[in-house]
Amino acid sequence: MGPLSDPDAIRATLEPVAGWGRHPVRPGRVWRAERLDLVPAGAVLPRGLGRAYGDAAVPASPDTCVVATPGADRILQWDPESGRLTCEAGLALGEVLRLFLPRGWFPPVTPGTKFVTVGGCVAADVHGKNHHRDGCFGRFVDGLRLRVAGGSEVSCGPGVERDLFLATVGGMGLTGLITEVTFRLRPVEGPWMMAESVAVPHLDGMLEGLRSSARDWPYTVGWIDSLARGARLGRGILIRGRHARAAEVGPRHPARARALAVPLDAPGWLLGSALVRAFNALYYRRHRRATGLRIEFHEDFFYPLDAIRDWNRLYGRRGFLQYQCVVPRAAGAGAIARILDRLAVAAAASFLSVIKDCGPESDAFLSFPMEGTTLALDLPYRKGATEALVHELNALVIAAGGRIYLAKDAVTRAEDFARMMPRLRTWLAVRDRWDPEHRFRSALSARLFGDPA
Repeated sequence: MGPLSDPDAIRATLEPVAGWGRHPVRPGRVWRAERLDLVPAGAVLPRGLGRAYGDAAVPASPDTCVVATPGADRILQWDPESGRLTCEAGLALGEVLRLFLPRGWFPPVTPGTKFVTVGGCVAADVHGKNHHRDGCFGRFVDGLRLRVAGGSEVSCGPGVERDLFLATVGGMGLTGLITEVTFRLRPVEGPWMMAESVAVPHLDGMLEGLRSSARDWPYTVGWIDSLARGARLGRGILIRGRHARAAEVGPRHPARARALAVPLDAPGWLLGSALVRAFNALYYRRHRRATGLRIEFHEDFFYPLDAIRDWNRLYGRRGFLQYQCVVPRAAGAGAIARILDRLAVAAAASFLSVIKDCGPESDAFLSFPMEGTTLALDLPYRKGATEALVHELNALVIAAGGRIYLAKDAVTRAEDFARMMPRLRTWLAVRDRWDPEHRFRSALSARLFGDPA
């Protein structure tokens, strides 16, 4: 990676570092960079706003330089005709919304939080409620600038250094430090959504509802009661939406919501299965009565949890694992039913689970979605018992021909991940070409790819 061009410019402090799930926690030397033009010596880990749930942005060892990118957030070029934006990788998605939504532009793909950087969107190749139509974030990226292990800055994109581009999109920051991103926003007529909620009594109804809704609705998602069993297995609320037209909304202003925050770590009893079961039943009954179209502010539709600051503290001091998998359409409803039934038997307390339809997979080598159904849920971390449950779920996913999402993972075994990812060897070969010493590394890469820890 070469020596520092200006050693005095890097002022790193040893700090505990964790993902949003708060497990695991590892020490690392954190450098809050305002420019991404210096190359730290030794092991390096790029990190955005820390919203990856697992260990993707957690250092492999205390001597790793964790390059925190949010200070590098300049807008470099904007084309108001095409919606093409070039920015530094540390620009937050929330800032993109603040600056461009009033001008009639919206991110082409957004995850469930706006507290992520554009570079993080690329590194995780994030997907959203519109994957069945639009695919992942990387589909809308026209070019990247990347500082690679040798110290040079390389441009890559769909037609330039394509292999490096496909290894970087979804590559979890392990091919180099993303410095600039050029991507396309989509035109909208305002910040409002037309949304509709439909209660569904079981899994078959949910899966059919997602597929039939996809014909008319660009955004679809389902919330599932993960503790329901028997005939009620998979019951939940199907939510679908689209960007509202200005004529449908009229002169309307969003209500100023009162800021909420979780002030302390919740006690363990809050996550008991009896309380979670009662919460899920109440949530289902409440939304079962909500019918018909409604006008909803975009933040309420896309980012409901962003309204609660530090909501991850609800899972207590031990933290939690968020488990997300996708199984192919050919596996049928049976694969999802087996996963949900295993969770219900284990009484794995999750305040609802999220289910979505995915469209065709990306060309990016480690991109997560494939055409099928994805399921995401939170598991309070209870050490060995929770890790054993994840391994059991992974076995079900592998048997169905599916895979897990690296941005959510913290415990999957290397041999299991290799069985899920048919293009892993291609990705490893490209990474070795650009970073033969694996100086870009993380706790995730040490666990899954054998990097030094």
